[in-house]
Amino acid sequence: MIKKLEVLGLVCPFPLVKAKQEISQLNSGDELVIDFDCTQATETIPRWAAEAGHHITHFEKTGPAQWSITLKKK
Repeated sequence: MIKKLEVLGLVCPFPLVKAKQEISQLNSGDELVIDFDCTQATETIPRWAAEAGHHITHFEKTGPAQWSITLKKK
């Protein structure tokens, strides 16, 4: 299953907080696509994902100050 989370307009740490909430509801192997525009989250989300054991399958800049990251739940 692929779940999409759009947190555009939310300032840090809220994109990370929402990502943690959403991924906790997914099953192992499911993917979470997070669209965000908080610059700090370009570091905090990948760091948290690595520490939690989730795999980053996609990470790209989608606009001047906007990114999309896809995590596969461990």
